[in-house]
Amino acid sequence: MIHHQYAVTPPMGWNSWDCYGATVREEEVKGNADYMAEHLKQYGWEYIVVDIQWSESGAVSSAYRPFVPLEMDEYSRLIPAENRFPSAKKNQGFKPLADYVHQLGLKFGIHIMRGIPRQAVHQNTKILGTEKRARDIAKPNSICPWNTDMYGIDHTKEGAQEYYDSLFQLYAEWGVDFVKVDDIADSKLYGIHEDEIKMIRKAIDNCDRPMVLSLSPGPAPLEHASFLEENANMWRMTDDFWDIWDLLYDMFDRCYKWSKNIGPGFWPDADMLPLGHIGIRSVDGGASDRYTRFTKDEQITMMTLWSIFRSPLMFGGELRDIDEWTLSLLTNHEVLEVHKNSYGARQVYRDNDRVVWSSFGDDQTLYVALFNIADQKQKIEVVIDDLGITNNQAGIRDLWEQQDLGMITESLAYELNPHSSKLLKITDVTIESCHKGTRLNL
Repeated sequence: MIHHQYAVTPPMGWNSWDCYGATVREEEVKGNADYMAEHLKQYGWEYIVVDIQWSESGAVSSAYRPFVPLEMDEYSRLIPAENRFPSAKKNQGFKPLADYVHQLGLKFGIHIMRGIPRQAVHQNTKILGTEKRARDIAKPNSICPWNTDMYGIDHTKEGAQEYYDSLFQLYAEWGVDFVKVDDIADSKLYGIHEDEIKMIRKAIDNCDRPMVLSLSPGPAPLEHASFLEENANMWRMTDDFWDIWDLLYDMFDRCYKWSKNIGPGFWPDADMLPLGHIGIRSVDGGASDRYTRFTKDEQITMMTLWSIFRSPLMFGGELRDIDEWTLSLLTNHEVLEVHKNSYGARQVYRDNDRVVWSSFGDDQTLYVALFNIADQKQKIEVVIDDLGITNNQAGIRDLWEQQDLGMITESLAYELNPHSSKLLKITDVTIESCHKGTRLNL
C-alpha cells in the first residue's frame, strides 16, 4: 500500500495538546519547532503538529466552548484564526507556518475533526468542485459527543467525496505532512466511522501529497485492525493518555493485544508522551499547569514500553523549558534505535505484575525489557530458554544506563523498584529459529 511508505518507521514529533490544549499560538508553534530543529532533529524527531481548535479565535483552554463561531472559507473549509496565527492573513492559511517548519528540515501537521462544520450546514455554504452545498452532504444525527463543531458526512450523497477532496487539496496547498483526524476511531461511543475513513483515505490519495494519517481518539476496535491498516498509518488504541499511573498500567494489556498488528507504515498508537512541562493552558488529565506527575521510574517505564512496542512518539510538553532529565529521555540514541529498527516485539510472559517483552535487532541482537508494574519492589526474571537463546556467551548492555553488564547466564534477573523497568540489549546471541521474528519490508 502506497501510504505505508509515508511512515516506514513510527512517527516522532511534538504535539501542542498536552501543554496548550485548544489554544496554541503561532509563536509557540515556531518556538517548539526551533527547539526541535536544534536539539532533537538529529535523533529522528521531525513532526510539529498543531492540535484542535486552530480555527477558533477565542479558545481559552482544553475545555471546549459549545457552538462558537469558527473561521471558515467560502467553500465550507475551516481556516486558521488570524489572531492566533497572524501569518494566515490574506488567505494564506497554514502555508507560511508550514514553510517555516519545512525550512528547519522538519514536517508540519494539523488536527482536524471528521465531518463538515455545523455553521457551514446552517448557512448552506458552497463546496468546491460540485454544485451541491453543505446541507446536501451533512449527516446531522452523526455528531461528536464532546465537541459541537461538526456534523458527520453522508458518504452516499453526491458532493461528499468532493468535500473531503477539497479539504485535503487545501492541506496539500498549505504543505501539510501529517493529519490527525479526531472523533473517528472510538469503539466506546459510536464505533469507528469506516465510511468517512475511506473518503479521507481517497482524498489523501487524490491530493498528490504524501500525508501521514493518524486516527483518534480510541480505543480503536481490535477486530478492525485490517481495515485500519489498509487506510491509516496510525490509530489510537486508547482514550487520551495522561500522567496517571493507572493509565500506564493499563497500557501493558493494550500493547499486548495489539502487538501482532504492527509493521512498516501501520502503527497502533499509545498516544502522546505527557512529559516535561504540560498543562500550561490545559485542564485535562485532572490537573493544570505542572511538570509531569510520573516519577522518573515511571517515565522510563513508559518510554521503554512505547519503544519496544514501537508506538509513535509524540512529545506533549513545552520543549523550550525542557529540563536535562526529560531531554535525556528523548535523546538516548540506543533506546531510539530499538524504537526505530527493532521488529518482532512480543510479550514473553506476564505473571501478575511481572512483565517481560522482547524484540529483535539484527540477526545476532535481542532486546529484552523487564517491567515491575507492582506497587512494591520485586525480582523480575526470565530464563534464556523463554527468550529462545541457545548460547550463554552473549553480552548484556543496559540501554538507559548505556553501560555493559557482562555476559548472560541461564537467566536475566533484577530486583526492580515499583513501577520501574530495565531495557537490555543482548549481543552476539544465537536464537532458536522458532523464536525468530520476520522483518517486514515494503
